[in-house]
Amino acid sequence: MREQPPLFRPITLGVIVALSSLVLVTGGCTSPESVQNPTPSPTTSPSPTTSLSPTISPSPQPTKSVVVSNEKTVQVYWLKNRGNHFEVVPSSVTLQGADSKSAVLENAFKHLLTGHPDANFTTTIPQGTKLRSVQVSDDGVHVDLSQGFTSGGGSASMMGRVAQVLYTASSLNPDAKVWINVDGKKLEVLGGEGLELAQPLTRKDFQKNFEL
Repeated sequence: MREQPPLFRPITLGVIVALSSLVLVTGGCTSPESVQNPTPSPTTSPSPTTSLSPTISPSPQPTKSVVVSNEKTVQVYWLKNRGNHFEVVPSSVTLQGADSKSAVLENAFKHLLTGHPDANFTTTIPQGTKLRSVQVSDDGVHVDLSQGFTSGGGSASMMGRVAQVLYTASSLNPDAKVWINVDGKKLEVLGGEGLELAQPLTRKDFQKNFEL
């Protein structure tokens, strides 16, 4: 009968010494977990980037001083004697505080009815004539004068005063239609010689139908 070899062979002294040397060299056994899952080193997050570009604030805009002027310039019409006829001539007047067309014309007529200080300019509107009202409407300009407007003078004087009123009333709009009233009534015939006025009047119609 053959002898079976022993299941375990005895460990020799040389093997024990070799294993002890291996432990001393490696510093001990390393567990499988530590080999497979090494401890991760802490991760340092990058610090936020700081912009080095300078912040530029918009420079304040210089304050502009605005001068509000309430001045208006209007033409007031006078007469110049050219020897054998009258000429209608304008004179500029600067007004203060006139905030509407009607107010501008009202001030213009106050200058007209006061008279021009320059002797080279004349008027045939009778002294003492008053302005009762002046109104700028959609259909034109309505002027209402006192009864004194119809007194005295011949035909040249009558045509001259009508021209002064007409041109002054249409100074803001040369094409405007103008109605002339006296004491609230439409003026149809002026003066003893019967100067007939077909109203409304315009500069174009006056130049066509009347000669100063």
